[in-house]
Amino acid sequence: MKYTTIYLDNKKIEIFNSLLGKETIKVDDQIVSSKYSIFGADHHFSLKEEEELNHYQFKFSLGINGVIYDFYKNDKPIIEAEKGGCLTFLLIFLMFTVGVTLGILKVKGLV
Repeated sequence: MKYTTIYLDNKKIEIFNSLLGKETIKVDDQIVSSKYSIFGADHHFSLKEEEELNHYQFKFSLGINGVIYDFYKNDKPIIEAEKGGCLTFLLIFLMFTVGVTLGILKVKGLV
């Protein structure tokens, strides 16, 4: 499914993510990067634009609100996500899981 579309310098950059964890980046309907990932991956690709070679990078990760990403062109930020990080998300998830498990065990009289 399509995650987002970015229009930059007359280019259409589309980001796709499948349920199986395949991340795909297309520029003007051409695949420029594709990787499998569970917690996010870094995508690097280069495009020749007006006689100049430009380098792009997407950094995907999990944040408290879901998938977040940073986008760079020639090492300069175009989009930077708020930093909350995966660690916060994982800690909240872990606390929730432990709480639910203890609640179930208590109801069944095992704790």
